[in-house]
Amino acid sequence: MIYLKKLDKMNKNIKNWLFVGASAVLMTACDSRLDVKPTQSIEESTALATSQDVEVTLIGAYDGLSSNNLYGGAVQYSGELLGDDAEVRFAGTFSTLDELWRKTMTTTNGQTQLTWLQAYSTINRANNVLASLDKVEASKKAQVEGEARFIRGLVYFDLVRLWAKAWGDGDNATNLGVPLVTTPTRIVSEADSRPRATVAAVYTQVLEDLTKAESLLGNISDAGFASKSSAQAILARVYLQQGNYAAARDAANRVIASNQFALTPTFAEAFEDASNDSEMIFKVIVTDQDGTNDLNTFYAPSTYQGRGDIRIQAKHLALYAAGDSRGTFFVRASNNNFTAKFLDQYGDVPVARLAEMYLIRAEANQRLNTAIGATPLADINRIRARAGARALTTVDLNAILAERKLELAFEGQQVHDAKRLKRNVGTLAFSDNKLVIPIPQREIDTNKALVQNPGY
Repeated sequence: MIYLKKLDKMNKNIKNWLFVGASAVLMTACDSRLDVKPTQSIEESTALATSQDVEVTLIGAYDGLSSNNLYGGAVQYSGELLGDDAEVRFAGTFSTLDELWRKTMTTTNGQTQLTWLQAYSTINRANNVLASLDKVEASKKAQVEGEARFIRGLVYFDLVRLWAKAWGDGDNATNLGVPLVTTPTRIVSEADSRPRATVAAVYTQVLEDLTKAESLLGNISDAGFASKSSAQAILARVYLQQGNYAAARDAANRVIASNQFALTPTFAEAFEDASNDSEMIFKVIVTDQDGTNDLNTFYAPSTYQGRGDIRIQAKHLALYAAGDSRGTFFVRASNNNFTAKFLDQYGDVPVARLAEMYLIRAEANQRLNTAIGATPLADINRIRARAGARALTTVDLNAILAERKLELAFEGQQVHDAKRLKRNVGTLAFSDNKLVIPIPQREIDTNKALVQNPGY
């Protein structure tokens, strides 16, 4: 309902702008045909003059977030293709994705450039909202700020994970991350040629944004918008990436203990829009009018409106034990296997779901020899029971990590898990430069303050 109200407000506002613009043209057309102000720009002083203007801009930030170049697919498949170790095969004609899969990325890769540009465009929209909070109605200010901070924190987290050395791979205080921009960029000038902040500095900003978002937001029923729980879920993910297991455990436990979410009865239902409301913490909403599910585009075969470019190999299929429904959650077409997670062309794209929180809590509790919320064995068996897998009588860290791999396969965590666990990707060490995306050449050419990643 909140989503529909926000969209309705945005549409009404757009209609108002169009009406005002059309009326102005009609009134002045006869008297001043040549005295026309440019309609491709709006005065900075009036662009975000009201609370409604700022709220519409926030909707624009969500729209940026849902782009197929961000969480509509690219962030997730980039993490999977970069981290793949012969468990899938990319058989498509897009050289940009083929470079990711083969770990032969170039600085002119068009897809990674689009993801970079979309990320900073989305961050800039969030920055515009945060810089205009004084215009927001008092009753809405905390919610608007929390949502904008969530968006900015989420995007910066994945930017630094994809375009920089992993946390703990060398010195976080000197390793270069990505440029930190926390104020609006409205007219590009030399002042906007920002150098890359350190990995540590970017993580500090991410944690600040997400922690503030958690404190400001309440919980809502629509997973398409930021909430207290979605901020907690991404915080748990960030802390896990840092190896801060106590903080990761506690953030995941806050999500679980809220009792707002429940695992779907079956694994298949977790990927069905009609059934997964209880499990989905944050997602990208896709409809036949708006949004793109590029996980469907590349992972699904043509019988499900996809391209069938990413094909599941026998090495991955062999990981599942008999009776585990996740091991049969594949479709076969043209003598190839495809995951069944993204068969719906208009299916919402999962970003964070409850199962991951159980896995984070289990791993952190196991490492710390604690049982906050539940024992690691109980959490893992909860996940396995939903999949129809045999219950375990004992559990160790390797079993927990194996469960994480099976449950979250193809959802974007592959390369990041390899890096934090310091595991090879094929013949490449976790620290290999080929597992870090190069800064787009376009950015290097236009921003002389940028330093390219090693190896490029």
